[in-house]
Amino acid sequence: MTVSIALFTRDLRLADNPVLDAARRSADTVVPLFVVDDEIVPARCPPNRAAFLASALTELDAGLRDIGGRLVVRRGHVATEVARVVAETGAKSVHIAQDVSAFATRREDALRAALSNCTVHPHSAVITAVDPSALAPATGRDYYAVFTPYFRRWVDTHRRRPLDSPRELAVPDVASAAIPSVAELSPDQPSPNCPTGGETTARALLNKWLAGPIDDYADCNDDLAADATSHLSPYLHFGCLSPVEVVHRTDLSTDGGHAFARQLAWRDFHHQLLAARPDTASTSLRPGPFAVRRDPQAVTAWKEGRTGYPIIDAAMRQLVTDGWMPGRARLITASFFTKTLRLDWRIGAAHFLHWLVDADLANNQLNWQWAAGTGTDTRPNRVLNPLRQADRHDPDGTYVRRHLPELAHLPGGTIHRPWRVDLPGSTYPAPLVDVAGM
Repeated sequence: MTVSIALFTRDLRLADNPVLDAARRSADTVVPLFVVDDEIVPARCPPNRAAFLASALTELDAGLRDIGGRLVVRRGHVATEVARVVAETGAKSVHIAQDVSAFATRREDALRAALSNCTVHPHSAVITAVDPSALAPATGRDYYAVFTPYFRRWVDTHRRRPLDSPRELAVPDVASAAIPSVAELSPDQPSPNCPTGGETTARALLNKWLAGPIDDYADCNDDLAADATSHLSPYLHFGCLSPVEVVHRTDLSTDGGHAFARQLAWRDFHHQLLAARPDTASTSLRPGPFAVRRDPQAVTAWKEGRTGYPIIDAAMRQLVTDGWMPGRARLITASFFTKTLRLDWRIGAAHFLHWLVDADLANNQLNWQWAAGTGTDTRPNRVLNPLRQADRHDPDGTYVRRHLPELAHLPGGTIHRPWRVDLPGSTYPAPLVDVAGM
């Protein structure tokens, strides 16, 4: 009996999984393997992603058991543990999703070095809808520096058709550890409203989204009170959903579908940039428009939602409570941090990485660089005024009222300027800085 290994990383699903499909087609039996990486767990695994991962692995194991298989879990260094499974089973091939971070590249190199008699097969378009290397500008550079021309190409690019889930899977007799608990993955407590991970949960959410709410996405995605976004980003980050399938099932001819697909393309755009420039995870792509200053007290006030600007503080408190915030709120808070307070984008990005359950390295770091004017924004000097943003995207104050109960008594849009009603500082702080429109 021949054996192959499907090494799960950020592709925790059965449906449209080229890694699992290729492993199944290449051998009589498959080891569906997940390695709890000692390089990440527990010190570097944030609590919300730990909670999401634990539930996603549980759902993956349940799905595999439904077709006669099971998830094999090991803990340690990835290359070392995979080599042990190869030695125990005689596997001749290891299949893995291609990823773009420096960490993922080192992991793949370590696998090749550790597996002299076993072939490593990386698969593209597993984590992204389009292979990061599939699109290149006519300039000869290996990545697009501007999103709009990339998106034009992305829309017309051929994508493979989604693969069906396997109906059965034979797994050889190989030892497995238990699926780790949240406490084993991270020492910190997750957010109280952290979403549940897993493919079953993801598919139900996707079906609900495509059944109607997506139709209003073009008009409502920036309406903070409406909460009209898909909430699919954590499931895409962990691969509980296939981005190829999501694009395939989205009607791009509609305004809502086209606007939603544009956000999926941003995700691929950032992955392409990080693949070409791994250093942008911590280094600015270009010099920023403002000199960065150091102000630890302002950083703390921003993190704790005590800036004195309700639209900022509501979003920052939602981040800690839900492990998530809408895209518009992310832009407003990041712009305020980098361009109004003029603080280092890396500090803000690290805080988001700690709390966001969907904290994808490519999207998080490069969206922060876009907001800071050090990345791909064609207007690096633009500043999002928090009051104008609040008036435009939360005109009645509903979003702020949802997350700042101490201001809930203020009527309508007056909630965005609490300093006008002489609230005591013990109830709500004065603004850290002045902006236009106060």
